[in-house]
Amino acid sequence: MSSTQSLLSSRPHSVAHLFLSRVEATPDREAYRYPAAVDGGGEAWRSLTWAQAARRVKAIAAGLLALGLRSQERVAISSSTRIEWILADMGVMCAGAAATAVYPSTDGEETAYILADSGSRAVFVENAEQLAKVAAHKSGLADLRYAVLIDPAPDAAAVEGLEVLTLAELERRGTEYLAKHPDAVETTVRGIGPEQLATLIYTSGTTGRPKGVRLVHDCWSYQGVAQESTGLVLPDDVQFLWLPLSHVFGKALIAGQVRSGHVMAVDGRVDRIITNLPVVRPTIMASAPRVFEKVYNGIAARARAEGGAKYKIFQWAAKVARDYARTGQEQRAATGRRAVPLSLTLQHALADKLVYGKIRAAFGGRLRGSASGSAALAPDIGYFFAGAGVPVLEGYGLTETSAACTVNPADDSRVGTVGRPLPGTEVRIAEDGEILLRGPGIMRGYHNLPDKTAEVLESDGWFRTGDIGEIDADGYVRITDRKKDLFKTSGGKYVAPTEIEGRFKAMCPFAGNILVIGNGRNYCTALIALDESVIMPWADANGLGGRSYAEVVASPEVHALVDGFVQRLNSGLQRWQTIKKFAVLPRDLDVEHGELTPSLKVKRPVVEREYADLVEAMYEGAREA
Repeated sequence: MSSTQSLLSSRPHSVAHLFLSRVEATPDREAYRYPAAVDGGGEAWRSLTWAQAARRVKAIAAGLLALGLRSQERVAISSSTRIEWILADMGVMCAGAAATAVYPSTDGEETAYILADSGSRAVFVENAEQLAKVAAHKSGLADLRYAVLIDPAPDAAAVEGLEVLTLAELERRGTEYLAKHPDAVETTVRGIGPEQLATLIYTSGTTGRPKGVRLVHDCWSYQGVAQESTGLVLPDDVQFLWLPLSHVFGKALIAGQVRSGHVMAVDGRVDRIITNLPVVRPTIMASAPRVFEKVYNGIAARARAEGGAKYKIFQWAAKVARDYARTGQEQRAATGRRAVPLSLTLQHALADKLVYGKIRAAFGGRLRGSASGSAALAPDIGYFFAGAGVPVLEGYGLTETSAACTVNPADDSRVGTVGRPLPGTEVRIAEDGEILLRGPGIMRGYHNLPDKTAEVLESDGWFRTGDIGEIDADGYVRITDRKKDLFKTSGGKYVAPTEIEGRFKAMCPFAGNILVIGNGRNYCTALIALDESVIMPWADANGLGGRSYAEVVASPEVHALVDGFVQRLNSGLQRWQTIKKFAVLPRDLDVEHGELTPSLKVKRPVVEREYADLVEAMYEGAREA
C-alpha cells in the first residue's frame, strides 16, 4: 500500500475529529486571521491560535447541546464569509449536528424553503437583516426554535415562536454547560461516525428549486486528507479566503486548512480583495475565473489608457507570457522537462522586470498558486497568468462531489484542463461523453428527493455529473461543456456554447458576460454584457465622456467596437458556430437580479427570459444560414 493510500484509508472519522486532532497537534500555531474594528475607528487584522479557536468552537458546540440539539439535527448558517462562520460551522460539527448553508443574498422566500426543507432547528444569522428574512416566514417553519445573531442588533424585533440570542450569549451558555459537563464535546465527537450527516448544501442551480445535497463527515475528512496528499496545501501556507462559505468550494478549503494546519486569512468582502492582497500576502488563494478575467481586463485597460509605448510593451509582454507558458507546458508534456528556447527565455526575463513583477506584487508577491473552479477559465488568460508567475490551478468539482474531485498539480499544471483526479477518486467517460465520478467525496443523495437521487447516482457509486469531457493519455481531464447546455441548430449541427463564450471573453477585454444562443435556430446569436469598470474609461478616451453606462453601451461606437471582437471570434470558428448577430445588454449580469448564481455561473434560462425581446429581434425574418 502506498503512503497516499495509507493516508486515505486511515483518515479521521469526522470533521470534528479532524479539528480536535489539529488543535492537539499544534495548539499554539496561528490558525486564523480576520479583520476587526479597533478603538477610534477603522480596523486591524487579528489572529486566533488553534487553541483559541478551539475554546470558542467548544463553547458554541456546548451551547448548542445546552439548547437540546442532537445528532444530525440541522443548524443553518446565513452569513457572509467571516471568522464567525467558520467557528459556528465547526461548533455545529463538534455538537454532532449538521450545518445547512444559506447564502446571505438568498431572498426570504427561498431562505424559508431551505430552512423548512432541511428541518433546521436553529439558525445563525449575521445581522438583523438576515433575521428579518427568517421572521417574515416563521409561520411556515415549524421546526425552527432558535436564532443566533452574530452581530448584536439591539433593535431586532422579537419573533414569535423563536428564541433569539447573540453569539456571545450562546458561547456563555456553552461555557456554563462545560463547567458542569467538561467532557461533553469530546464525548459527542467520539460518537460521530463517518457516514453521519455533516452538511446540507442547497444547489443554487441554474434552473428550478434548489436541491439539498447530503454530505457526510467522511466527504469532508476525505477532502482534507486528499488536498494535503497532493501538496495543494502546505503547513506553512497563508491562504486568503474570500469565497462564499455557503458554497461547497469554500467549505472544502476549510477541510484542507484544518488538515494541513496552515494560516487562513478570512474576509469575504469582495470590494476589499485588492486592498487585502498586499496586506495578507497569501501563498495560496482560491477564486472563480471571473476574478482573473476582471484582473486581466483591468490590467489591459490601464495599459491601453496609458497609450503609446506602455501599451505596446504590455501587448508584447502578454504575448511573451502566453508563449512562454504554452511552450513550457507542451515540452513538459512531451519530454518531461519544461524546456523553453533561449530567445524566449530572455524575452521572458525582460518582460518580468517590466511587467510581470508588478502583477505578482498586486497579488502580494508570494502567491505560488491560485486554485480556480466553478466555471471554465479561458486558456489565453490561464497562459497569461502562468507566464506572469501567478499560476491558476484549475480544478473541477460540484456540490454533489464535496467540491474538488480533480485539480491541476502546481508542479505540472496544464492550462485548458482541470487536472488529474484527487487520490481516491475515479473518473471515467460514458459512451455519450458524460463525465462519471466515484469516490468518498460523492454525496449520499439529495435530501428528501430519492427520485432525483436515482437519476444521477448509480447503485455502484458512479455519479453522473452532467458535464461532457475527455481524459488524455496522462490522466488530465478536460471539460468541453455542460451536457444540458449543448444545443443543436435547426441544421442539425451541435454547438458547445461554453467554449465559444470562453474564447470571446479571452479576446475581448471589455466583456463582462456572454451568452451564446441557437438551440433549434438556424444560426447562433449572442447576448453580450460589458464590464463597466473597463468600458467607461474607453468611452472617456473615445469621445463618449459624460454619458451614462447605458448610453455608452447603446452607442454605435461601442457596437462597432464589440463587432470587431465578434468578427475575430468568428474567424476561428466553424461556420455553424459563428455569431451572426449580437445584442449588447444595458448592464452586466449579476447575482442581485438572479442572472448569476452566487458562484457566478450564468443562469441561462433566466437571462434568455429576461431578454427574450432582444433574442427574438435577432431572429426576425431569418433565413437559413
